[in-house]
Amino acid sequence: MKVLSGQAVARLTALLPGRLDLAEMRRDPRRDLLAGLTVAIVALPLALGFGVSSGLGAEAGLATAVVAGALAAVFGGSNLQVSGPTGAMTVVLVPIVAEHGPSGVLTVGLVAGVMLVALALLRAGKYMQYVPAPVVEGFTLGIACVIGLQQIPNALGVPKPEGDRVLVVTWRALAEFAKNPNWTAVALALAVAAVMLIGARRRPAIPFSILAVIVATVVAQMAGLDAAKPIGDLPSGLPAPSLAFLDPGALGSLLAPAVAVAALAALESLLSASVADGMTVGQQHDPDRELFGQGLANIAAPLFGGVPATGAIARTAVNVRTGAGSRLAALVHAAILAAIVFAAAPLVSRIPLAALAGVLLATAIRMVEVGSLRAMARATRSDALILVLTAVATLALDLVYAVIIGLVVAGALALRTVAKQARLDQVPLDRGDHSAEEHALLAEHIVAYRVDGPLFFAAAHRFLLELAEVADVRVVILRMSRVTTIDATGALVLKDAVEKLNRRGIVVMTSGIRSGQRQVLDSLGALELLRVEGREYATTPEAIQGARTHLECVGVIPLLPAQESRPVGVETEETVG
Repeated sequence: MKVLSGQAVARLTALLPGRLDLAEMRRDPRRDLLAGLTVAIVALPLALGFGVSSGLGAEAGLATAVVAGALAAVFGGSNLQVSGPTGAMTVVLVPIVAEHGPSGVLTVGLVAGVMLVALALLRAGKYMQYVPAPVVEGFTLGIACVIGLQQIPNALGVPKPEGDRVLVVTWRALAEFAKNPNWTAVALALAVAAVMLIGARRRPAIPFSILAVIVATVVAQMAGLDAAKPIGDLPSGLPAPSLAFLDPGALGSLLAPAVAVAALAALESLLSASVADGMTVGQQHDPDRELFGQGLANIAAPLFGGVPATGAIARTAVNVRTGAGSRLAALVHAAILAAIVFAAAPLVSRIPLAALAGVLLATAIRMVEVGSLRAMARATRSDALILVLTAVATLALDLVYAVIIGLVVAGALALRTVAKQARLDQVPLDRGDHSAEEHALLAEHIVAYRVDGPLFFAAAHRFLLELAEVADVRVVILRMSRVTTIDATGALVLKDAVEKLNRRGIVVMTSGIRSGQRQVLDSLGALELLRVEGREYATTPEAIQGARTHLECVGVIPLLPAQESRPVGVETEETVG
């Protein structure tokens, strides 16, 4: 017990911030301060927009950006990661809000945070690298579509219709707009989106999102555009931390959504951290520390009324491009947003919802990298299929099902590809030191097969069918030296094939079985059939010599002149049945 507790303490200590983190923050604070200010300007409209889209309000998005952003910056595993509310998480939260209400979302965030901490302690971060690229690309494309569709009601200036399916809600919003058009809201949303998209292409260093929102707000106020509905009153500060939302009786029904939120937070955060590493030289995130930091962030955010958070790819990219070198930049970003919450809440409350919808529409469009999608679709048919299925499932179902479907399909296609690598090829007998006459006589009664590749469940039954077609021979030699792996199914199929051939009077001998594969074969009784009769050999020449001895003993061929030395393991008359 003491050893286990010591290991647990050591593992937890490894996840906590160290002196190196502090040293890096002191290296170039001026550059980090500037990067943090820039990120905060970009993050403000996104935090407000995603808070509104989630259903908990703009104040929830701000609380998440401040609390989760600060904690993830301190305890996370990346020096450059910026965390907060994201579009992908919003997509998951909308149906939870519809079914369980705001308190359900806060509970889900808390439970998901605990799960993320547990994953970090279990060192599960490294397994996220096994998610295939087509799944990630399809996932991102689907999320972009969902985020864009979620903004339709606010962009059209109509009340959000009932429903938790984005396609249904969008259709109802369009029907409502057809009855009572609100062209003012449409103009504001399109203008903000256009400014962001055009401005980012021409002057990417300028934060056009906040500039467009400010201009839209000033125009709406000065022109008295009543049709441009504002965010509404915001609290001038963060609420006191509270667990009043927690209902222990509802935990059972919220467990599945919490798993979905935790999985998404882990996937998106580690993906964002990897993107940040790729944009720099010398930076390398710690996946387990990142999960730990995101877990603490998601435990704390609900206490202040915030929605679940993840690492934000767009904000992280801005952080890197503006020269951030340490986690101080992300901390500054959270501090500036906190100052805005306390000092400028009345001004922020006047921002039109249509303007925020325009920000998120532009964000959704910029998430879609056409070149990357085109390259992925052209790579292989399998990659294209996985990408499309994941994107469609994200749009039609939900993100968790989409990832599961993408992983299952990717796994099935990968297994099919690997299974095709397993081959059973007939090969000529090695001549050895036999004369031409001896070799021709042996080849008449002995056939050799070389097994290449993995002998596992996806390919084993095809192997059995091919081997069962062997006829008109007395001995089959299986050359196993090129078998890369054997699972339980492969071992059982091999055993079944040997038994069937033996019942037909065909003796099976093997050569070159590796030590690691021997254990699998032995545990399932496949080697027993060979070992009892002395039909397992280390090399193919020894197996051929054993086959020759067997044929001599049963009288199939005349006794040939003995070799100068008989290899070890060759059958004697006493061992022949």
